[in-house]
Amino acid sequence: MKSLSPPRRQSIAIALALATGASCSALRAQRMEEQPAAQIQMEPIVITGDAQLERLNDEELFAAGESAFAAHNYRAAARYFDRLVDFHPDSKHLRSATYNAGLAHEKNGDFEDALSRFSLVADPARGTGDALDAAFRQAEALYHLGRYADAIAILTELGARADLTEGERLQAQVQRGVCEVEDGRLEAAEATFRRVLTAYQATDDRGLVDDFYPAQAQFFLGEIYRLRYQMVSLDPNQGVDELAKDLEYKAELLLSAQGHYLRVIRMGNRYWSTASGERIGGLYESLYQHLVSSPVPKELEEEEAQIYRQELRKKIRVLITKAINVYERTLEAAERVGAANPFVERTRESLQKMKELLIADAQIDDEPQTAN
Repeated sequence: MKSLSPPRRQSIAIALALATGASCSALRAQRMEEQPAAQIQMEPIVITGDAQLERLNDEELFAAGESAFAAHNYRAAARYFDRLVDFHPDSKHLRSATYNAGLAHEKNGDFEDALSRFSLVADPARGTGDALDAAFRQAEALYHLGRYADAIAILTELGARADLTEGERLQAQVQRGVCEVEDGRLEAAEATFRRVLTAYQATDDRGLVDDFYPAQAQFFLGEIYRLRYQMVSLDPNQGVDELAKDLEYKAELLLSAQGHYLRVIRMGNRYWSTASGERIGGLYESLYQHLVSSPVPKELEEEEAQIYRQELRKKIRVLITKAINVYERTLEAAERVGAANPFVERTRESLQKMKELLIADAQIDDEPQTAN
């Protein structure tokens, strides 16, 4: 048997070390036989669309809509506000009802209907009050509908307005970057987020600016590198040397993503800090999955393959341990600040899975000893 040559062993070991060395839808009309037409005169019928609300005037509709909204009955609220907007165009409540109808549809997840209402109120270029808020919500509805280019156009206009507060401009710019990420425009998104963070750092009194959106910008920089990390495939069939290069590059992207997530945690925003901790653990878990499912390069002889597997198992155990540590610290921090969001539950589930994997790995070590 040939032994693993020093250069080849070294390239694998270096790459593996780099990968694990970081901390923390008509009805068809039917033709009928022609018959002599009988003419019957009748009063015209007006189809109202909602006969139960026909007796209510605009004041009553508006009051009922507000009451339903306050009771979190958004279906009923949308029904009352829509009736007012569609049948009482001269009402003094028209504008408020239009905006409120958009809010109710938004709460129901009916983003097409929400968009149609917000678009009647929104003024991205000069709007204030409801007109400004409706512009942001118009962009968000477009985002949920997957119409990213339209959302970006509105958010770009909002983000360039000098009359808005620094926080409002940052919100528009960050949301634009998120749309760029979803649209697959990663380079443009990265530039957008970096401009946001530069502007935030240059703010005279950052204490007056909500850190939610700057933290989101930093988080999404991490997301960009995480997406790039996921794009790098590890193909053992290309040879040990090329595999080592790809693994090293993948590790560099992992470390870059982790660096941005750690910066989020240092910023202290509880929502995005929890999200970042979950993502860091997920990076280690992901690399573990890549390595454990990767076959041994075909060019290796049996003895070389055995050494490869031994080195791989050592690194896999390191990845599992790192993931567990990150998940545990994330949950501890979330509990201290009372954070409750989807990332917390995902972290808890991932932690349990990693602990089970570590136990299974230890059992593998015990098997040869039992056999002996």
